[in-house]
Amino acid sequence: MRDRDIDPADPDLTVGQRIRFYRERSGMSREVLGGLIGKSKYWVKAVERGEIQQPKLPVLLGIAGALKIRDIAKLTGGSPLPIGMFRGPGHPALSQVRDAINSVAVSMTGPPPSLAHLQARLDAAWRARHASPDHRTVIGGVLPALIRDAKHAARWYEGAERRRALALLAGVYNLAQFFIAYQPSPDLLWRVVERSIMAAEESEDPRVFGGAVWLAAQAHRDAGDFDAAETINREGLEHLEPRIQDADDDLRAMWGALHHEAAYTAARAGHRGTAWHWWEKADKIAETLPADYYEPMTSFSRVIMGAHAVTIAVEARQGGEARRQALRTATAPIPSQPRTGRHLIEVARAWQLTGDQGAALGTLNKAYVAAPETIRYNGYARRMTQELAGGGSPDLRQSARDLADRIGLPV
Repeated sequence: MRDRDIDPADPDLTVGQRIRFYRERSGMSREVLGGLIGKSKYWVKAVERGEIQQPKLPVLLGIAGALKIRDIAKLTGGSPLPIGMFRGPGHPALSQVRDAINSVAVSMTGPPPSLAHLQARLDAAWRARHASPDHRTVIGGVLPALIRDAKHAARWYEGAERRRALALLAGVYNLAQFFIAYQPSPDLLWRVVERSIMAAEESEDPRVFGGAVWLAAQAHRDAGDFDAAETINREGLEHLEPRIQDADDDLRAMWGALHHEAAYTAARAGHRGTAWHWWEKADKIAETLPADYYEPMTSFSRVIMGAHAVTIAVEARQGGEARRQALRTATAPIPSQPRTGRHLIEVARAWQLTGDQGAALGTLNKAYVAAPETIRYNGYARRMTQELAGGGSPDLRQSARDLADRIGLPV
């Protein structure tokens, strides 16, 4: 079929042909599209030509966002599927955060706030995030000014102070990634990932570099590029390993968090044995930390390892193990509202995997109580709610529709 003969309404078109049609219609090159979703131009070409399998939903959502397509069915064919069903709407503060990221800090005059003051603001933002059910609203309110001031500081200071400022800037970008994640802005997400890595490398701070790698690995995995996620994760581990023998709790926690990310990626890729091997190594690292320790960005700690076990079992499609871990950890005392909400969504996935729709919906409702903004933007939660609203008993369907109304999901 010649390109000029393509009819996007043709039901026989492949996903790759549809992607090519809308990409060319927008005047976008393969290199640009790939850059917006964290892929190479060769990967885009292979997808368009049908040389590799159809991208998974998170990647399709990224492509749709990059091409300004609101209905993902334009790429997949079939009935309309508004992107809002799978990805939360843009937060009201998203445009202000975007403007701050895109701003040129050299235009600012006068000295920036002190590094101690910036660090205190960043620490306070993390504490506020963990304490708030509506964590995106909380950090969305402080991010624009914090981003601008951190960028200004990285350009103002010199020598050791500049390296410290760069470490702070990387940390601010990391916080921004938590805000941007699951919102319809893949280009902004990748911009933040890349800038965080660059600032962390220049800072020469191993813990900060580990944090930037931890988030970059997540971004690649969510985009469906497991090889890239595994590669950058391994590079992070190799960078930290020589420093671990004399590491403090914060660096060991980052070391452990990277081990779990390796487990998560392996589980997503279908490698069960490898996934549990990495999880066990992470669990041993967690046991070396104080019982009440909780790393604010990664949540790595003793208490989080049970939650991680639920996720590994679900991703590995091990229904019995997922159920066992869900029963064991459903009430884990995680000292973070959004992380509790995320864990409950994973528990709901475990119940869905074992066919217990009632337990899945009940757990999703608990997740909403714990952290409304977590479930509102989480693709897994939105898909489960959508499915539950369309099946099961009348009472269950009505309850799912009530939840859908609360999280802004059209059903």
